[in-house]
Amino acid sequence: MALPAGPAISKIWAAGVVPGMGNESDMQFTETELSGVWLIQPMPVVDDRGSFTRLFCEKEMADCGLATRFVQHSRAYSARKGTLRGLHYQEEPYAEVKLVSCIRGAIFDVVVDMRPNSPTRYRWLGFELTPGNMKQVYIPPGFAHGLQTLTDDAEVSYLISQFYTPHASTGARYNDPVFSINWPSMPTAISERDRTWPLLK
Repeated sequence: MALPAGPAISKIWAAGVVPGMGNESDMQFTETELSGVWLIQPMPVVDDRGSFTRLFCEKEMADCGLATRFVQHSRAYSARKGTLRGLHYQEEPYAEVKLVSCIRGAIFDVVVDMRPNSPTRYRWLGFELTPGNMKQVYIPPGFAHGLQTLTDDAEVSYLISQFYTPHASTGARYNDPVFSINWPSMPTAISERDRTWPLLK
């Protein structure tokens, strides 16, 4: 299946070497064209036994100016290929950072810039995440997040910087023409809440 084009890259710390830090890293951090959104690529160390992979490092995250404190760790399981979740975010002062990865199956992960004064407001990026590629998407405050499963039995892991706050929880319509997100397929499953978020005016 052909997927939408991947994100344009504005900065990459190649091979995980952070400029000025002088240290080899087991993680590669790539800043995308949407300011604050990063793609994190763990770099397995492989030998004849198998491999060892660092998935999180407080120091490396901090060196990139990223959040390191996550107060909730959640998982979402979707039984059917084509399931769509989102677009979700929390409003200030409860806006949250999310660190998203796919631990089973495959997903098309989407971020949308909802920041009022951003020059890229309402622009989106999509990423294919799988357990095999081990990629993680770092989503800063002010971005809506959604995903569509590319396989049956897909499971997604979230590290979240703020506690879930129901009165601050909101969303946007996945098919709002203001975004024109190129989803891989029509949803096969979607909640009533996600299907009926108000369209932007």
